[in-house]
Amino acid sequence: MPAPNPSAMEFLLSRRSRPAKTLTTPVPSRAELMPILTAAARSPDHGKLEPWRFIVLERAALKRLAEVVEARGKSLGRDEADVSKARVQFDSAHLAVAVVEVMKPSDKIPTIEQTYSAGAVCLALLNAALASGWGANWLSGWPSHDRGFLEAGLGLDNHERVAGFIHIGTETSQPPERPRPDIAAITSWVSE
Repeated sequence: MPAPNPSAMEFLLSRRSRPAKTLTTPVPSRAELMPILTAAARSPDHGKLEPWRFIVLERAALKRLAEVVEARGKSLGRDEADVSKARVQFDSAHLAVAVVEVMKPSDKIPTIEQTYSAGAVCLALLNAALASGWGANWLSGWPSHDRGFLEAGLGLDNHERVAGFIHIGTETSQPPERPRPDIAAITSWVSE
């Protein structure tokens, strides 16, 4: 018989991301962040490739990235509102963790499975932060897919990309519940 963990299940059934714009200080210290990162690194990883790594972005780095976003957005001719929205993601943040997908050469593990693993790390990091009592949100946006930003802002190599930015801090307001999927409508049962 499996041993249930009701408190873990209750957390998963009630978890709710906190909008990044509502997160403020204090943020986790380096010592407080280590168990959160450790929990995230326990994500499924077919072949034990560790196709991801973390870049912890503290306040000064986030301010610098806001400048890089603005310069990069303008050089690409992006819409001013689009550039402003992307800039605010970094400019107003106090702590974020970039989960970097690192493609590893493998004859056995397809690249898509490495991508899935990096996504699992993002969700595990988000949930570990929430379970630790912090507010957290998983964001991406056009900068996370722009090679120029990734190389100039984060120093990523060609085989690396951002799976997500996990913003972590103290929540200033609890968000309202939002509509959830109708499980019966999206579930099929196959018995034969």
